[in-house]
Amino acid sequence: MFEGAPSGSAVETAPPRVTLRNAFAHPFDSAIAAARTCYAPRLIGPEEITEKQRVNIGAATFHSGHHTVYQHAHFEFGLENVSRHFVWSFLHAHPFYNSEQQSQRYVRLDRAQAYVPPLSLFFDEKAKLAYEQSIARAWTYYRELSAILVADTRSILNDIWHIGPMSHPKRLQKIERSAEKRAIEIARYVLPVAAFTTMVHTLSGVVLHRLWRMSAASDTPSESRAVIGEMVALVKAIDSQFFDRFGTAPLEEMPEWSGSSLNGHNGEAVPHSLSAEDFSREFDARLEGKTSRLVDYSPRAPRIMAEAYRAVVGLTEAQCSDSDAIDRLLNPARNPYRLETLNIGVHAPMMRALQHATYTFAKKISHTADSQDQRHRMVPGSRPLLTLSDTRQPDYITPFLLANNPRAKELYDRAMHDAWTAKNDLLDRGVPAEIALYLLPNAKAVRLVETGSLLHLLHKWTMRTCFNAQEEIYQASMDEIAQLRQVHPELSRYIGPPCHLRAGITTPICTEGSHFCGVKVWLDFPNVPRRI
Repeated sequence: MFEGAPSGSAVETAPPRVTLRNAFAHPFDSAIAAARTCYAPRLIGPEEITEKQRVNIGAATFHSGHHTVYQHAHFEFGLENVSRHFVWSFLHAHPFYNSEQQSQRYVRLDRAQAYVPPLSLFFDEKAKLAYEQSIARAWTYYRELSAILVADTRSILNDIWHIGPMSHPKRLQKIERSAEKRAIEIARYVLPVAAFTTMVHTLSGVVLHRLWRMSAASDTPSESRAVIGEMVALVKAIDSQFFDRFGTAPLEEMPEWSGSSLNGHNGEAVPHSLSAEDFSREFDARLEGKTSRLVDYSPRAPRIMAEAYRAVVGLTEAQCSDSDAIDRLLNPARNPYRLETLNIGVHAPMMRALQHATYTFAKKISHTADSQDQRHRMVPGSRPLLTLSDTRQPDYITPFLLANNPRAKELYDRAMHDAWTAKNDLLDRGVPAEIALYLLPNAKAVRLVETGSLLHLLHKWTMRTCFNAQEEIYQASMDEIAQLRQVHPELSRYIGPPCHLRAGITTPICTEGSHFCGVKVWLDFPNVPRRI
């Protein structure tokens, strides 16, 4: 189980490590050849590009904003020793990338490995020692909670899977592995956002240019500059022209920071922490107890989508009523696209009718849950700069399992108190917020507003109402479809997890294979309670 985990307080750290795993051989000349092809009677190859064309076409396309030619080249990077906070705040804060990232939900983190900023005038040896002690303490809480919670997760899973004295040993072993994974999934909430992660990350050339330009636009500007700077250096090593011909440099003055001086009612300056606490209370009150609250939507969505469907298939309203059009779009018995595990909605002509309905939600979830939620890149969100919304008081999410185990809850609350105390102590010493906030736990509450079309929300809701989905994103998705049911009941009938859509139509009912949750959700969705 969890025996053998190291008990020492040492924190392992190292500079970010960036490797270029795959790349175009001649990215700059390929871009110029693509540009030439636009005005040539034939396809132009990169081997045909002259120095004059590099100078003239390169400048003309880049500086006039015709950047699609630089999007053809892609670069596949391996990233190690980067913080999860950097990934959330910067690397995944936009839609144009592809990542495969190490999971904290299913990978047990026995060693305290985390980002430790380099020493500086405002981060001396004493501050560094306090920083590392806080990280080591968080890992101790992680190990203790993992050990406590495994008994709860095992008990629930045994009940779901009807485990008894006569159960096969292999079945028992499978339950034990699942119980461990579920325990660490919850225990990870106490780990700091400074924790290291490893990933494969692929970008197009134009996105790499944008990230280089915007590398200060996050909560982690120093780490961002270091990582993106190394990416750029590696690309320059194979083709220096791709960056050097344009001379772009990172922006240093960001309007988000210059607009952050806040004034009170009488014009006096208000500390960020006080303003942030006022904002948090106001935002939470508007949620009305929900994880995610519908704040805006397309009021005529069913009508507009029906009209769009008829435009695609060339039918009159007399031939296809609004209700019939909606049924053809959403009913998986009539629309086989709804049964596809490959997300092909934007490629299916009729499914694009769902793009015309949009819904906006305000939501509050943890930093670790939002790190997964933001991977639904076609449902973009306005996420906070934590540096500008930090609070002195602990502000965190408590998962269901922790809330229902008094011993674990007491330990968890203590871990939260210790994390905020350590963060506040660093701030009081004059350590920049950029550094101090790395000590915040995964449980840190994140408040955001996100908007998506029904097409992309459908994909998200299908994936995230499955009982295997992360607890908070599941709850947010259930809140969202419940509110959709209130405003557009005709749209909500065929929304739910894959098993709900597939039951009685096709097999397998559950698309999770050996990861089936053990509950026949399709028999009474959305009324089946989720226990773990």
